[in-house]
Amino acid sequence: MTYEIAALRSQFPALGAGTAHFDGPGGTQTPQPVIRAIADALAQPLSNRGQGTPGERNAETIVAKTRQALADLLGAHPTGIVFGRSATQLAYDFSRTLAKTWSPGDEVVVTHLDHDANIRPWIQAAAQAGATVRWADFDPATGELTADDIRAVLSPRTRLVAVTAASNLIGTRPPIAEISRLAHDAGALVYVDGVHYTAHTLVDVEQLDADFFVCSPYKFLGPHHGVLAARPELLDALQPDKLLPSTDVVPERFELGTLPYEFLPGTGAAVDFLAGLDTDATGTRRQRLASAFTALEAHEQVLRTHMDKGLSSLPGVQVHSKAADRTPTVLLTFEDRSSTEAYRFLAERGVHAPSGSFYAVEASRRLGLGDTGGLRVGLAPYNNMDDVERLLSGLAEFLTP
Repeated sequence: MTYEIAALRSQFPALGAGTAHFDGPGGTQTPQPVIRAIADALAQPLSNRGQGTPGERNAETIVAKTRQALADLLGAHPTGIVFGRSATQLAYDFSRTLAKTWSPGDEVVVTHLDHDANIRPWIQAAAQAGATVRWADFDPATGELTADDIRAVLSPRTRLVAVTAASNLIGTRPPIAEISRLAHDAGALVYVDGVHYTAHTLVDVEQLDADFFVCSPYKFLGPHHGVLAARPELLDALQPDKLLPSTDVVPERFELGTLPYEFLPGTGAAVDFLAGLDTDATGTRRQRLASAFTALEAHEQVLRTHMDKGLSSLPGVQVHSKAADRTPTVLLTFEDRSSTEAYRFLAERGVHAPSGSFYAVEASRRLGLGDTGGLRVGLAPYNNMDDVERLLSGLAEFLTP
């Protein structure tokens, strides 16, 4: 297993600006193969999908290849891959579609740990259907959300459980497979926000037993749009609102309007780039992805261990990311200084670690941080030890009286 960080970093033009990026949870930088794939798509004939002209055939090929790439990444079937403008848009679309099957007295479970994109659409859809919202809590002292926390709010009237696979604020990775089993035993569907999870862990939607799994390629080196994976037969049973002339074929019936044909090749290229992170890996793309994520997790673990040790030595720093199973994402606050001050101080020194609640406002409030949140430090595949040292040195300087 070989992870060549120097060669990897050379593929990211943005790193030439000299910034140490810890803003990966909000969106990663883009490697050259992704940039080239987008440019190449735009340089070729490109039209609405069809078979009559080169532009139409190019669009058809782009869509088919990208569905297969995402299927390989997520352990899904290509006809179960739905493209959308964003994960937020997909949550709103599917919440409205699923709410058609709900009645007054039905129940929907959301959690205090989630990004608001996996909370608010469900709350609003439940209100329109007359359904009841039940909240699953997490332990703010440990950051843990357990299967028992979900079990406590399930009932025979539960129709859907919306839960994150990894908190974008503090990194916590709940036990999704166990939560899915409990929800299914109660007769409920499970909608998993995998936006932060997919950037750090090889996804297997079948193993997770998620009915719906959503992610965003720009969190794993690709362009800005959203992706949802579901079983094709489940999608076939749902009837979204759509235009009269638009196709009723799955998964296209869920894709409203023209797809971003120029971005989709970039997403496929991002998947291929990830599959090459372990330069010794061979086999199918899925097999190479498995090796790559093993290498990536090992690389991130080394950096995280060093970062955690360094943070623990700094005075007046409170770490809110404490779950036993979490991504390499850390939320920090400071005794006598604001996280916004820390963000600005670091930015002036070429270190990008943003401050806020990052749309995980319920989690921020549950942690006692109000809507302000804290300083979020997140690792991405291109981070190296020098980045971590620059972060720790910058924070030490910031905290020096």
